[in-house]
Amino acid sequence: MAKSKTDASKKEKRKAYEKELLRLQVELVKLQLWVKSTGARVIVLFEGRDAAGKGGVIKRITEHVSPRVFRIVALPAPTHREKTELYLQRYVEHFPAAGEVVIFDRSWYNRAGVEHVMGFCSEKEYKQFLNNTPAVEQWIINSGIQLIKYWFEVTEPVQSERFKSRIDDPLKTWKLSDMDLESHKRWFEYSHARDVMFKATDKKFSPWNVVPADDKKSARLNCISHFLSLIPYKDMPRKKVKLPKRDKASGYQEPKYNYKIIPQKYEF
Repeated sequence: MAKSKTDASKKEKRKAYEKELLRLQVELVKLQLWVKSTGARVIVLFEGRDAAGKGGVIKRITEHVSPRVFRIVALPAPTHREKTELYLQRYVEHFPAAGEVVIFDRSWYNRAGVEHVMGFCSEKEYKQFLNNTPAVEQWIINSGIQLIKYWFEVTEPVQSERFKSRIDDPLKTWKLSDMDLESHKRWFEYSHARDVMFKATDKKFSPWNVVPADDKKSARLNCISHFLSLIPYKDMPRKKVKLPKRDKASGYQEPKYNYKIIPQKYEF
């Protein structure tokens, strides 16, 4: 059966997406070399609606770079001890050293979102966070760290559709948590919390960059492209690599050892 024009169009769009993604990922490798060479320190925050595709973008950013340069920080709920510390303390210990890009998959802005909406913090703690955060972020920037903040936004129908797909897909069910269900139920509470957060923390020196994310592929390319545009990296010179010859065996012989080889169920 001949392929329809729709199928052909989808295939062309897919090819165009993959080609551009690869180009951007090559630029990320260049950025990595520049960060290592210059000792730059970068923090990137990923926040937004649940099911907005933050994880997919982070995956594409880090797919071909070193985890020792691009570090992902996705902290679980605070321990009993961490709840008694300064609120930002557990985040600060993950801040970048020279030559590192730290990606926070959710961040200290949990307090302005889920903690506030779900009642995990007091009203006093919530207001203190909103009042103090701009000064804290100014301090971070003044210390020489480049701080980049992303907010991923999806529409109500798209979020619902993505949650439903998680229910039915055995590869995605792990992504659906009780908090996700609550975020779906409390759409307008989260909308209000977002609005208040933006008003308090969207500053000229530390702005929120909003990523429309109804279309995942577009969101990935747009976000990565924007991220690259914010950092003044240059293509660093690299030594030409030549593969060295192997050393001589000098009498070495492979031993007749009974290796415990795993079952060879697949052969291609």
